[in-house]
Amino acid sequence: MVYWLIAVAVFLLLEILTLGLTSIWFAVGSLAAAIGAGLGLPFFGQLILAAAVSCVVFVFARPWAKKYLNSKTEKTNAESLIGKTGIVKKRIINIKGQGMVYIQGMDWTARSADDEEIPEETEVIVEEIKGVKLIVSKK
Repeated sequence: MVYWLIAVAVFLLLEILTLGLTSIWFAVGSLAAAIGAGLGLPFFGQLILAAAVSCVVFVFARPWAKKYLNSKTEKTNAESLIGKTGIVKKRIINIKGQGMVYIQGMDWTARSADDEEIPEETEVIVEEIKGVKLIVSKK
C-alpha cells in the first residue's frame, strides 16, 4: 500500500510540474490500487485495478477536463479572424478567383461565402478560413 501511495505522490508531483493533464489519471489509478492493497487484494489484482481505473478516468474525465480547464485559451492564429470585420480592397469575384480583404493590418486573399460579387470598400465579416483564404460575407 505504501508503494502505491508513493506512486500517487509522484504522479501528482509530475502533474503539478507539467500542468498538462498528463499524469493525473495514473495518480487516480494508483490511489485505487492503494485502496485495493489496503483491502487485501493480491499484487496482480492491484496492477489490473490501477490500469483499469487509470484508463476509465482518462476516457471519461479527459474530455470534460480539457473543456473546462482549457476553456480560457485565446486563439492566436488566423482562426481568431473568424467573426471579425474587414474592408474589401480588391473586388471579390469567386468565378475569377480574385478578391482581397484588409483586416487587422494585413491583406488577405478572400472569397465570397455566397458566390456574390462584393465591390471594393465594402465592409465584410469573416465567416471561415479555407487554407489561406478568408471566406467572407457582406456586413
